[in-house]
Amino acid sequence: MSKERHGTRRSGGPRKAQEIFDATLDLLAEKGYERLTIEGVAQRSGVNKTTIYRWWPSKGALLGAALIGARQLDFTPPDTGSLAGDLEALLRTVVTLLTTRPSSDIAVSVLGAATQSPELAVHIREFFADRIALEQPVFDRALARGELASGTDTMLLVDLLAGAAWVRVVLRQLPLDKDFVSRAVVTVLNGALART
Repeated sequence: MSKERHGTRRSGGPRKAQEIFDATLDLLAEKGYERLTIEGVAQRSGVNKTTIYRWWPSKGALLGAALIGARQLDFTPPDTGSLAGDLEALLRTVVTLLTTRPSSDIAVSVLGAATQSPELAVHIREFFADRIALEQPVFDRALARGELASGTDTMLLVDLLAGAAWVRVVLRQLPLDKDFVSRAVVTVLNGALART
């Protein structure tokens, strides 16, 4: 991945960017956004706080960079050979994120904080823009295979699937059936209307 994708600049970025990102997400999972501090990240990562401030002037900016650049949330788009298979793999990634610690603590903390912090909300949009760009090959291949109609709102497809997982796991706090992923993908792709 490029240095820019990892929240650093072409001119180099801090030498210990991964340690900084890991410390940021670890502390977010442990303490939540309100109690996350750059000083705490500096102490946990072993990096001087002035170095962190030089690259990220606020904890919102730092967290935004960490979400995109940290190994903990690394993402490789699936290539199963079918749109349905790729969407199932994408949704399984979301489900794992929401049901496995510490990523589930990170996701819930970020969601809650984004509603309270306009600055963080901007960085969350950047994170999702990065993820959507990474997912685009899934839809390009599906279009080339003739599985996807031209002009399909692919962001809406992803939002419908990921949103279903978020509502079920985070808001309703219900367990997911073992066939949740496949049923969600079939419903989104084929609809729920009776066939005549």
